Amino acid sequence: MPPANDTPANGTSAAKKTMRAVVWEGKPYEIAVRDVPRAQIVQPEDAIVRITTAAICGSDLHTYHGLIGSKTPPWQMGHEGVGVVVEVGPATEHFKVGDRVLIPGAGDAGFYSVDKTAGDQGPIYGQGPDYSQGLGGSQAEYLRVPFADDSLVAIPDDFSSDLDWLFLTDIFITAWTGLDMARFQAGDAVAVFGAGPVGLMCAYAALLRGASRVYAIDHVRDRLDKAASIGAIPIDFSSEELGTASEQILRREPTGGVERSVDCIGQECVNHRLKSQQNYVLQEAIRVTKFNGGIGIVGVYAALGKSAGTPLGELMDKELSIPIPEMWLKNLTIGSGSVNPSLYEVLPKAYELVKSGRARLDWVVTSQIGIEDAPKAYERFDKKQEIKVVIRFPWAREQLVAASEAVKADADIETADEGRNGGSGERRPLTFPV
Repeated sequence: MPPANDTPANGTSAAKKTMRAVVWEGKPYEIAVRDVPRAQIVQPEDAIVRITTAAICGSDLHTYHGLIGSKTPPWQMGHEGVGVVVEVGPATEHFKVGDRVLIPGAGDAGFYSVDKTAGDQGPIYGQGPDYSQGLGGSQAEYLRVPFADDSLVAIPDDFSSDLDWLFLTDIFITAWTGLDMARFQAGDAVAVFGAGPVGLMCAYAALLRGASRVYAIDHVRDRLDKAASIGAIPIDFSSEELGTASEQILRREPTGGVERSVDCIGQECVNHRLKSQQNYVLQEAIRVTKFNGGIGIVGVYAALGKSAGTPLGELMDKELSIPIPEMWLKNLTIGSGSVNPSLYEVLPKAYELVKSGRARLDWVVTSQIGIEDAPKAYERFDKKQEIKVVIRFPWAREQLVAASEAVKADADIETADEGRNGGSGERRPLTFPV
């Protein structure tokens, strides 16, 4: 399929050579929206996806804080996105211009490795040159997807909302995997540390998978209320009256605690006095998990040191103290690590749950914005004034051109909430003339 020629909204025929993107420039607690070169086909297996909806992830805040990412800024942000294919390379076989897709946060590596290492999982969008292998991020108008046939997932119909699918790109898959790391089984009681987007998805997934009780641990009232709304038991770990999270839960679980705990916060956690203590959640998880139980760690733990891209990286300790004797005496199992959202053993299950309507994931969203409002949205998210922010792109019309056949096909591609400030409307279906 020859490249698509995007016709700008003003009706001119020349395709834009730049695009708007959210960019990290190496300044802690600052984010920018810039004109950058538009994504282009580089390899024959590539596809270009016009993003219709993207999201700001909690892991993006680690970059925003100057802690996580590549050594050399600037780079484009974002690894959660859905959109429409507008261009494919000559070796891309399974996707065509006009297909609606979700983009897992880590792309395919293009090869199979028997001895897997961290470098074998493919590019991670939005993490800069050291991790994204020259790709951009999903918080942009366009994204180049390498090995598109193995890196994209087709959305099965044109009538569902982008928000039905967006969180299969990362947070729901990560949450599900955290339970797997803890060796969750139906009937278990679960303690989820953190009621941000991943923590809320973890609590939701645990209930969906048959947990007997789920404790959602946080100190932000809006997050705790959201957790309660899906059936989790909210635990304010900062309460002086009620005590720490482990104390509160152990009073409710007198047989020794919960079977499973999942750390959805990571190294940037705070203790019950709301002071930074990088090992606090790990200590609490060990205390609250009962004999023969399991702990899953999907919160980020990384000590990358100081660089231009991670100017505050030295604040993350390379060694953390945890109560090994208690862990050993309890016979606890711990699973941890970063999650590749395209994991074949997880994504198909989650995909079918969403497709069937059994899982609804849009309830976690608290704001929908235009890309120009991203700096303010990052600030609000960082201050915990938002739970989950999504970026909507106001595409009004796209013209698809098959140059070799001189055939033109017009397609109306409208996303919900056109305009800069977003809203609560639904995405209209794509229609393509035969």
